[in-house]
Amino acid sequence: MFRKVLIANRGEIACRIISTAKRLGVNTVAVYSDADASAKHVRMADEAVRIGKPDVAQSYLLADKIIAIAKETGCDAIHPGYGFLSENPDFVTAVEAAGITFIGPSADAIRAMGLKDAAKALMLNAGVPVVPGYHGTDQCVETLSAEADKIGYPVLIKARAGGGGKGMRLVEDPTEFADALAAAQREGQASFGDPVCLIEKYITSPRHIEVQVFGDSHGNVVHLFERDCSLQRRHQKVIEEAPAPDMPEAVRAAMGKAAVEAAKAVGYQNAGTVEFIVDGSGPLRTDGFWFMEMNTRLQVEHPVSEAITGLDFVELQFEIAAGHALPFAQDDLTITGWAMEARVYAEDAVQGFLPATGTLNHVSFPKGAEFELGSVRIDSGIAQGDEISPWYDPMIAKVIVHAKNRETARSLLVKTLEDCRVAGCVTNLDFLSELAGDSDFAAGNVDTDLIARNLGTLIPTGGPSALVTALGAVGGAGLLPDRTPNAWSNLTGMRLWGTAEHLIAFRDDTGETQVRVTVHGEGHFTVDDLSFSLTPTKDGWRALTQDYKTDVQVFATGTTVTVFVNGRCNVFNCVDPLEQDDEQGNGGDNVTAPMPGLVAQVFVSKGDVVTQGSDLMILEAMKMEHRLTAPRDGIVAEILCEEGNQVSDGTILLQLEEQDTVDE
Repeated sequence: MFRKVLIANRGEIACRIISTAKRLGVNTVAVYSDADASAKHVRMADEAVRIGKPDVAQSYLLADKIIAIAKETGCDAIHPGYGFLSENPDFVTAVEAAGITFIGPSADAIRAMGLKDAAKALMLNAGVPVVPGYHGTDQCVETLSAEADKIGYPVLIKARAGGGGKGMRLVEDPTEFADALAAAQREGQASFGDPVCLIEKYITSPRHIEVQVFGDSHGNVVHLFERDCSLQRRHQKVIEEAPAPDMPEAVRAAMGKAAVEAAKAVGYQNAGTVEFIVDGSGPLRTDGFWFMEMNTRLQVEHPVSEAITGLDFVELQFEIAAGHALPFAQDDLTITGWAMEARVYAEDAVQGFLPATGTLNHVSFPKGAEFELGSVRIDSGIAQGDEISPWYDPMIAKVIVHAKNRETARSLLVKTLEDCRVAGCVTNLDFLSELAGDSDFAAGNVDTDLIARNLGTLIPTGGPSALVTALGAVGGAGLLPDRTPNAWSNLTGMRLWGTAEHLIAFRDDTGETQVRVTVHGEGHFTVDDLSFSLTPTKDGWRALTQDYKTDVQVFATGTTVTVFVNGRCNVFNCVDPLEQDDEQGNGGDNVTAPMPGLVAQVFVSKGDVVTQGSDLMILEAMKMEHRLTAPRDGIVAEILCEEGNQVSDGTILLQLEEQDTVDE
């Protein structure tokens, strides 16, 4: 076994690797950017070394510097985690040339599977079924459009070096092909430094099922069963489970065999995942799945496979990299129970899943395991007080559950998600709870279009209840009763003459709402027409109205108030009265950044006439493109940004003026 390992990554996966290393008695070295100086993975590691600036190109992608740090700190191995340099064959070669062991597959295997077009040609030769498509090198839009016509719409455009949904576009109308191709090429270049794309037939009612494989240096390759990753949004996985629903044993055996053959075709060693697109229009069948790609690294969703097999995949990675043979054969492996994983992100589902930033002022997860097996397991790279920055993937945690059967696991997932508390930044927790409770998902009727198809029921459209709004107002006014009562507690909001009244304004995308808070003392309030009281509990308050009572939690930081009631999170943005007058009269003239990001393209110039909904610019956040459009008809008065600018949430990017103003 190794003496000291450098983890060339950050966040949750770095913490996950460090956890297993500690259990094995292996010392760890973390690297960190300036944005991660106080991050959890830095605190967990035995040593930590600054790598560079927040931009990944100046920190976590600095291969030479990472290898130099590994040598300076006496590391005999490097674990890449996932993302960043994990699938860079040149990095693997450089690591091994430095006399350090790379905990992962060989450079040749990564190179063979790294480009989707070459990998599919290789799979065809190995007898593995492949989706019909164009995998050639001619990237002329006319050629690719003609190939799409031959394949037949709908088609999927995919960056050949892509992953995580980046550089991928579904095209159903030939007239939209050119724009979709350009967008996929831009994302491919931005995310992977490679704009080359391939075209594939889009499978109707597709399911995304992948098979976990492990190979060692002694010629052994096994599969550790399948995971269903069909619940996706914009080709990014949201909830994963193992095993796959309604999987016949014959299909499981066929897919497992195909995955093993794919791995053997490149002499694969260490952990990998072979991904298949599956025809989900009817019962799964042995001739209804096709190879998509192979991820030559550990997957984000690996914990669900760990749960059903009882194995620690990071430990297996260490053992294989150290030259040991797999400790089991295929026939030794069995499936136990059912596991599900939900990815908790800092993103606003109501606002089109825009990534969010902020300081996590309160974080509490249900009691369970961390980075190891358990009925409830929370893998997270953050802690209370940490900041979600615009520089990296906005994942907060992975919530994993394991139970004896699928329905029990699903019910446990719903309950666990409802018990998660994250304040200080908008999250997708409510969306995940709704998705885990969706009737189609509960019945196992899953495919990659489920979220898009059911989006209207998965994202709440109604406003908060009167009680929830009242709690937000009390929190925003700083009037929450003291949870550790003292002699002064009952004086909160007290006035010598009459009752204390406060006017609180909230802002959301529809405008501003004002409520009036009247304080009666001793935790009693009237907010508009609702009267209620708050009494302290162990971790919050008991809210009591005339005919209803419930436990609540309220966290107020600055102008943001987060209210948790009945497993749901409600965020209120209070308006500073001093700012209200200054913000009057904008009248929709300002186009602001809805999230922090990079200005990738600007389509208009000063003086251009625009109509409502016309494209203004593209903002890139977390390597995904977000198109900003004109909120109304008008003329571009000023452009306050340039392509390549990094902007923060709320930055004014462009100003409009009425056409009449110019004509006069």
